Amino acid sequence: MAEDYYSLLGVVRNATDAEIKSAYRKLAMKYHPDRNPGNKEADNKFRQINGAYEALSDPKKRKLYDQYGEAGVNAGASAGPGNGGFGQGVDVNEVFGDLFENLFGGQGGGRGSRRPSRGADLKYETTISLEDAFKGVQMPLHFQRVESCSTCRGSGAKAGSGLKRCAHCRGTGRVQVSQGFFSMAQSCPQCGGEGQTVENPCKDCRGHGRVRKEADLKVKIPPGIYHGATLRISGEGEAAPRGGQAGDLYLEIRVKSDPRFERHEDDLTVTAPIDIAVAALGGTLDAPTIDGETVKVKVAPGVQTGATLRVRERGMPKLHGRGRGDLLVQLRVETPRDLTPRQRELLEEFYQTIHGHASAKDESGVFKKIFGQ
Repeated sequence: MAEDYYSLLGVVRNATDAEIKSAYRKLAMKYHPDRNPGNKEADNKFRQINGAYEALSDPKKRKLYDQYGEAGVNAGASAGPGNGGFGQGVDVNEVFGDLFENLFGGQGGGRGSRRPSRGADLKYETTISLEDAFKGVQMPLHFQRVESCSTCRGSGAKAGSGLKRCAHCRGTGRVQVSQGFFSMAQSCPQCGGEGQTVENPCKDCRGHGRVRKEADLKVKIPPGIYHGATLRISGEGEAAPRGGQAGDLYLEIRVKSDPRFERHEDDLTVTAPIDIAVAALGGTLDAPTIDGETVKVKVAPGVQTGATLRVRERGMPKLHGRGRGDLLVQLRVETPRDLTPRQRELLEEFYQTIHGHASAKDESGVFKKIFGQ
């Protein structure tokens, strides 16, 4: 007894059309003859699921099958295509679309239309400084790419001659290939799917219509660009065969680290040293900025090493918005060296007011340990 069609496809009897189609696609891919060459068991399974899908994908056939089983479907098929019968087979283009194009080299779109070819995309890297990322820069690029042949203007044909219709595919660019119940349209091996062949090849490109050349290009890198960002320059990739659309150029930006500033998105961090007097009493300091200027920053009394002061709108430009990030000034309190006698005297007095004794004058005192005097 033949296996139930629903069981063959692994679906329930009330499955939707979409569920039936999805189940069939998975099984057809698994048991397709091109994936199982010489495997008779797989070939037999492929025929069975193909027959099951042919019946269940058609509302009339499915109704007959649900009422009378396989006998009802066969009875309908015997009436012939002109009398409402079924035996039409499965249209692979309708079921699989573009899927078989990637797997078996076919062009699932079928229906006599050829897709326009497109040139390959290119990807390059370039490195800029943090200052260039701040200002924005016109970056010159020198690279190789495939371009349309200027001699034949991309046709591939010698001057005075042209292209002729491919005799193998009769100008359609595709040929029909049958695999069991399937009928697939594939690119013509003779003309590569173009539908035309070169009769007298151009001497410069040898009939290809394209040549490899050196290219020079200036790319505008916007202010605020991030490390690792990729710019897409439309139409600056490789040329397509026979005048099709050119590919795109993708430029990955690398921003070098800067010895002064550390970047965190749009904010910049800079370390600023201050002496103990400013740290204790408060004051101001001049902090450097990425645009080459300095900005005065107010320091509160009693500040400690590691304290961070924020200066608004003095960081990097915002790439996808207005304004700038902030400048974060990280303070580092420095211990003085090479004190003058008067400075030493004042610090000893300061020490005595805190601790109530003058042990800093002692060779083993705290003062010597701190200042090395």
